Amino acid sequence: MKKSDASNPDKYDLFIQKFDEFQSLVDKKKELQEKIALIQNECREKIQPIESELSSVIKRLDQRLSRLEEATGKTETRPGGYTRYGRGQLGAAIKELLRSQPQRSFKPKEIADALNTKGTSVSLWFNKYGMADEEIERVPSGKGGKRFVYKIR
Repeated sequence: MKKSDASNPDKYDLFIQKFDEFQSLVDKKKELQEKIALIQNECREKIQPIESELSSVIKRLDQRLSRLEEATGKTETRPGGYTRYGRGQLGAAIKELLRSQPQRSFKPKEIADALNTKGTSVSLWFNKYGMADEEIERVPSGKGGKRFVYKIR
């Protein structure tokens, strides 16, 4: 073996050097990902109680607003001829309609027509409040059960 061969790196030595660089970058990437995960967890822990408090405040506001709307009897007729109900009143009107015909199932559009309001208002009410209401039964209908009809229990 020549003396110059021992001091010059061969292709295997060069490969190992590149692999070591690659491995150090992979290690650095893992370290940074762990730091990011820690920071994200800390943020979630700090934000979660605030989000919960906000949610409870919004819920109390909704309850008080619906009580105020019920107390004032707030309904108004829109220029398009539709009646606009306060949130608490819309729910009460829907339940009253369903109770008046307990054997029948209603589509949201049919309920809206009977109450002289928009179908979207009725659908939104069902999606936000009606799903949790124990008096109203939500029955899947149509293809794939993506549409629903409603009736009183």
